[in-house]
This record gives sequence, structure tokens and C-alpha cells, in this order.
Amino acid sequence: MIARRALFCFAAVLFPIAAHAAPGDWQHHVRNVEIIRDDWGIAHVFGKTDADAVFGMIYAQAEDDFNRVERNYLLSMGRLAEAEGEGEIYRDLRMKLFIDPVEMKAKYRQSPQWLKALMDAWADGLNYFLAKHPAVKPRVIAHWEPWMALTFSEGSIGGDIEEVNLEELRAFYEKPQLTSMLTPINPSYRDLEEPTGSNGIAIAPSLSKDHHALLLINPHTSFFFRSEVEMVSDEGLHAYGAATWGQFFLYQGFNERIGWMHTSSGVDNIDEYAETVTKKGNGFVYKYGKEERPVKSSTITVPYKTANGMAKRVFTVYRTHHGPVVRSADGKWMSIRLMNDPMHALMQSYGRTKARSYKEFVKWMALHTNSSNNTVYADADGNIAYFHSNFIPRRDPRFDYTKPVDGSNPATEWHGVLSIEETPNLLNPRNGWLYNSNNWPWSAAGPNSRKRSDFPVYVERGREETPRGYHALRVLTGHKDFTLDSLLTAAFDSWLPAFDALLPPLLKDYDALPASDPLKSKLAEQVAALRAWDHRWSTNSVPTALAIFWADDLGRRIGPEASKIGMLADDYSATKATPQQRLESLAAASDKLAADFGTWKTPWGEINRFQRITDDIEPKFDDAKPSIPIGFTYSRWGSLASFSARPYPGTKKWYGTSGNSFVAVVDFGPRIRARAVTAGGESGNPSSPHFNDEAGRYASGNLRDVYFYRAQLVGHTERKYRPGE
Repeated sequence: MIARRALFCFAAVLFPIAAHAAPGDWQHHVRNVEIIRDDWGIAHVFGKTDADAVFGMIYAQAEDDFNRVERNYLLSMGRLAEAEGEGEIYRDLRMKLFIDPVEMKAKYRQSPQWLKALMDAWADGLNYFLAKHPAVKPRVIAHWEPWMALTFSEGSIGGDIEEVNLEELRAFYEKPQLTSMLTPINPSYRDLEEPTGSNGIAIAPSLSKDHHALLLINPHTSFFFRSEVEMVSDEGLHAYGAATWGQFFLYQGFNERIGWMHTSSGVDNIDEYAETVTKKGNGFVYKYGKEERPVKSSTITVPYKTANGMAKRVFTVYRTHHGPVVRSADGKWMSIRLMNDPMHALMQSYGRTKARSYKEFVKWMALHTNSSNNTVYADADGNIAYFHSNFIPRRDPRFDYTKPVDGSNPATEWHGVLSIEETPNLLNPRNGWLYNSNNWPWSAAGPNSRKRSDFPVYVERGREETPRGYHALRVLTGHKDFTLDSLLTAAFDSWLPAFDALLPPLLKDYDALPASDPLKSKLAEQVAALRAWDHRWSTNSVPTALAIFWADDLGRRIGPEASKIGMLADDYSATKATPQQRLESLAAASDKLAADFGTWKTPWGEINRFQRITDDIEPKFDDAKPSIPIGFTYSRWGSLASFSARPYPGTKKWYGTSGNSFVAVVDFGPRIRARAVTAGGESGNPSSPHFNDEAGRYASGNLRDVYFYRAQLVGHTERKYRPGE
């Protein structure tokens, strides 16, 4: 509490309380806002106040893709079923367990004046857009209110709340006898799913050619998930980066002095409590120590769309002091506890965009509300830093918090959060670089990383280094004189380290085959191609396609076996798969390539494609329509540049939907120099020239120059206007 009071004082310095427009006073903002669209369609928003800049920025976002803006808030407020029907009821219920409009309105009233002004401007900008564009028909949200901004205060949709399993939530709240056992849900083979996440690299001045700190910003998200934008105000705001559609802060980006980017964390900071519940009178009680405490109950109404209009479901939901009950197992009710502090989260998310030094950035981090992410940081003072998560509850290390803990035992409670000093963070390591690729923090600065033995086990769940982690170590260790170009070269390095482990056993198995075995002749050319391959992706590489089809097929074959003994599928493939499994998978992969593309000798780029033909949230693809080849692969194989692709109904080619999205490199010299690219283009309108104008640069890694200073927009301005014009 002392730290937060100090931060409020600090915030008052950064965000002076000025005379702001009342909600609905649109013209006040309009007069003070100018939007300049550059030759890539990117909005550079200039405002007198921060609130003016927020008004203009969200107006520009709505111009580019109001559909995605609205959908994000349908998700964050638990209102998706109102647009999409009964199938989304339990997704909405999950959100409503944590996001209550009454509570959000109260938090809005409790917010500091500077934050209220930003939320007011945000709602005004969206309402002004709708007033000026009557042809745009919202699916649900026809009027925006300032408190709604608090429902989406972190840059990933749903955040930690999405950890709640929808099938189990449904099973619990649809059962007439809530204490009954659930039918176990078959585990998914998580190692066969596309790993999500991002890459962040920071280079110290000692290793850069011009002796400036450098930063790579490389989030791996679903495509078209964020808008690229610049925000400038006379109150000291000057930031550039990627804002998730509908948010008024830059989630990944940089200002004149600092830069930051986030990667998904392996921290264990969400806990389930097994509650001992019994029926008592008209309600339920649960055991806690020597007490019996009442289970709190309330009702949640979930409206949903039907063919005949709106209908609704009413749920009686339950909570203990740990949090809402989300499932049952082994005769226990399972409640869940996670970080849920939207006001401070929104303060931190916006506040860091105005920090001008490491010291100021850390003051915002002291709010401890960025729970699901690690942060990689660099600044113009030459500092580089790594922050591991930002919300780690302090707990008794005797318990395994990766599994439900006994909710009746007070020893399993949280005791505040670990401070920044108690977390495996890094500041200016001696080796001169640091990185994170959603892997564990114990290699973040090579030999100068923090030691696993110095921290509680729950600060990181990763069991071992990842292929992307090995790859990052290889492109960073021993290198110096980094520039923006060489940092990009590292970010798009084509090595696929997973195949260093996967292929040698296959080649050995083939060599051991007797000459009489039919597979010996059938696979001779394939094995020769794989043996000669350098384990690097490219669009014209036949071995890349063959290796990926083979490893995918083998992973599916051995997945159940690997899961039974708790191994990752690729580790099992390399060490425990039988020769017959490996060789039969190679034959099957060859046959699949030949069936789909005419020959197994098909270059990877003919298969792996980028296509944008609609702006549908659920994308559509068509082999008969134009697409472009992509060389980089999904990150399972250790590719730093990620492109998650697969075939879709009616297609043979694989089309990407996630991976590299917004990518930027930044040089923190006396004047900012930066390059960036966005998947596809800035606009969601298929008829716009900026719908797909960056696709070629995206595919090649040839990032464009960022126009950070207003003078750089001279000669690169497509349109200059005020909102509403």
C-alpha cells in the first residue's frame, strides 16, 4: 500500500491534473487533435493533451477496423453471445465471473483524475466515430462508456481468465448435483499445439556498432491483432508501437527514451483451491482451518442471440474467499485465484508509455499488474533489462501450486507478491545482451543469467530449455557490433534446431534397414535429401517441407505414448520412438506431399503461404486466389521468426494465422531510429490500399523505416485531417 501511495504521487507528476473536457464534449477534442496518415496508412496522432491523443488514436483505430475493436470488448465484457449466439454462453460466463459492470463502474469512480480523463476521451472517441459513420452498425455496443476500458486493461484478450477450462466450467454449472464427480476430460497433447509467445532481444551499447542500446520487438500473436500507431501530446507523450484493437495504450513499443516488449511467461501465478464443501440449510459451507465459512452465491445473467431475438440464461454461481468456483473434481469444488486489479493494470499499461528512464519504468512495474508477461527493456541511457513476470504471489514452497492445493489449509494462502528484487530479473548483464523467447529465465543472459536454485520453484514452470531458446543463444553468443540490420538478421536466422535432435535417429534407423526391406528403396531419395540438408528453412527448400511433414506425422503417432509418461512429443520422437515408427512416418509424409502437391519434392514455399482476402475474425483461405510464399516456420522447430500455418477446409496449401505480427527494431541513439512491419497491412478494409501492402515486406523480413519524428512525415504523408473530417 505504501508503494502504491508513492506511485500515485509519482503519477501526479507524470500526469498533471488539467482542465479536461467533460464526457461527450467531442468538439473540444476535435479542435485539439490532428491525424496524419503516412504512406503505409499508419496514423500519427497529435493532441494538445494526452486525453486528446487518446481520443484521436481510438478514433483512428475505429476507422481502420471497428469490427475488431468491438469484438475485443464483447470478449472482455462477456458479451460475445449477444452477437454470436448460444455457443458462446460459457465463454461469456467465464468473463462475467471476474468482470462485473457494477464493480467496474465503482473502480472508474475511484480512479485518479488523469486516468478518468483518458477513459472519458476513449469513450468519446468511439462514440464520435459512430456518430460520424452511421453506415457502421455495431453488433452489440452502440454506446461506449468510460468504465468499459477497465475490462480490457492488459494487452492479451482474456488474460489469465482464459486459463479456466470452458468444458469443465460448463460441466460444473450445468450439473444438478454440484458435488458429483466430473467425467475426466481427455488431455490435449500440448506439445503438438503451436507454442504461443514472442521474442524480445536487448543489446547493450558495448555490443552495438554505434554504442547505442538496441531492442527487438517480435510478438507472436494472431495476425491483425494489433494496430500500429504513434501518439504525441503537448503533455509529454510521444510513443510509437502496437496497440491491441480497442485499447488506448501501446502494448509493445517505444518512446523517445525507452522501449519495451512482452513475452508470455512461464510463471506459476494462478492457483486452484480444492474446497471441502457441504450442504447446510439453503446454502453451502466450506472448510477453512477450524472454521466453516459460507459459500457466497450470486446470479449471473448471460443474454444470447437466437434466430427469434434475444434470450438469456441465468446462473447461480459460487465463490469462496479464494475466488469463483470453476469446476469440481474428486468430490471437491475448485475455486481459482488470479491477479484481477484492472484499475492499477490500466494505470501501468498507459503509464509505462510515458516513462523516460529505467527508474521511472520500474515505478510503474511496482504496481505488479502485468501478470501473464515477461518484459524486455532498453533505453537511451544504455540500460537493458529483463523483468520476469510482474505478478508472482509469495507462497509456502512446500506445496505444489501447479496442482490444486487444499483450500481448507491456511498455509496455502498468498502472502503478498514477490518484489522486483525477489524476482529473477536482470539489469545490464556483463555479457551485453539479454533475451526471452517464452522460455525459462535461466538462460536470459547466457552465463550471466540468474540461478534457478536462488528462487522458489513457482517462479517458472518450464522444465527445460526450448528450441527457440537454444537458437537465441546461438545468434547472440560471441557476436558484437550489432546494428539494426544485423539484429534483424538474427531475428530471421533460418536455423531449425529441433531437427538437430530429431533427424540423426531417423538417418541411423534408415542405415540399419536391410537392403531387402521395401522402405530401403522407397525412402532412398528422401533420406539423401534430409542427410544433405543444413536444417535451415527457405522458400525453395524441399527438405524443409519433407522434414516438417515427417515430424508432424511422427508426433501424431507417438503423442499418446509420450503423454502417458509425461514427455514432450518431440523429445519422445528423438529418443524413444521405434525405428518402424520413424520410417513409416517418413513414408507417410512422402505420400501425403505427393497426394496434395503432386510430388514429395515440393519446395516449402509452395506449401507455406500468407494470404489475406477478407477481414473476417475467423479467416478464410482459397488455393485459387493469390498468396505469397513464407520461408519461416512455426516455432515448434526453433524458428525465431514464427509463422503458424496449416491447411484449411478446401485447401491443400498451408495458410498462416499467427506468429510474427508486429515486428520492430529500435536504436536508442540521440535520435530514435526504428524499422517495423505489420502482417498484411494497417487497414481492415479489403478495398483499402493498406489492406495488404506490407505482405511482401513481412514475408522477406525487409522492415520499413518508422517515421517517428514529424519532420520525417514530410514527403510521406497520404492524408492530414481532424477526427470527423
